[in-house]
Amino acid sequence: MQIGYTLMTEEHGPVELVDVACRAEALGFDFLVQSDHFHPWVPEQQHSPNAWALMGAVAASTSTIALQTFVTCPIVRYHPAIVAQQAATVDLLSGGRFTLSVGAGERLNEHVVGKGWPPADVRHLMLREALEIITSLWSGGYHSYHGTYFDLEDARVFDLPEEQTPLAMAISGTESLELATEFADHVILTTPEPDLIASFRKAKGPSATATTQLPAAYGPDADKALELAHRQFRWSALGWKVQAELPNPVNFDAASKYVRPEDLAETIPHGPDVAKYVDAVRKSSDAGFDRLAFVQVGDEQDAFFDFWERELRDALQAEGLLSTR
Repeated sequence: MQIGYTLMTEEHGPVELVDVACRAEALGFDFLVQSDHFHPWVPEQQHSPNAWALMGAVAASTSTIALQTFVTCPIVRYHPAIVAQQAATVDLLSGGRFTLSVGAGERLNEHVVGKGWPPADVRHLMLREALEIITSLWSGGYHSYHGTYFDLEDARVFDLPEEQTPLAMAISGTESLELATEFADHVILTTPEPDLIASFRKAKGPSATATTQLPAAYGPDADKALELAHRQFRWSALGWKVQAELPNPVNFDAASKYVRPEDLAETIPHGPDVAKYVDAVRKSSDAGFDRLAFVQVGDEQDAFFDFWERELRDALQAEGLLSTR
């Protein structure tokens, strides 16, 4: 399995995240994923720098590690033509290390431009049109498009990489799977769905990858680490249908009021016991994932990196859960 690291824009400012990216590369992580948010999830997080400015800085500050948005919603806050241009530029700046990951998004980040928040079925129709625009612009030349939701008039992305930027898509069911099978090279899931992964690989071939994300709260005291996970990541217990619909951090705060620390104990490895982290990675591997990005919850990024270098990397290697670059 390839192991990556998450640049969690909801929890950290842009200068710190560039430093985190450089250290992750130096420690041999295979890839970086970066959230593309306008708001953090809960009030305690207190950050949300612009994802594309940050990714450009990361591309310029690193040299070998793969880069990926996780994920960009190209249907409300952004026009898909702008996403196509941004992705091509970052791919060039990184020397071909960039993957654009897309999804149907969350109200949390998209409502801010005052265009409303359509239901899930409409969002998937909008995403189809967006992907048609993005892929057409990536093919070179001038293009126009007049769909139900988007228009494009005589547009061309002039700076394109020699090879088309890889496209990944977040999926959660059969509708998004169908769209991913048509447009994407890779898939992203936040929960284990072996049947969806198997169906995508059957359609796309063995080179197709499936990526997930694993929140973790490393620390010397397991109880304190779990308290930290609860404070910063309690929203993760709400499930995707809730996460996609709430508009602001205060709403996530209210919705997660009755989530207890113990409710997260089995889903977020925490504390100093390396076996918890290895077991969580193994479960993801067994579900069909071949790429996993850790999220160290909270401010102690260096503590997790030290843990990785001291114990976790070797433990994953010993269990056959860590591929080599």
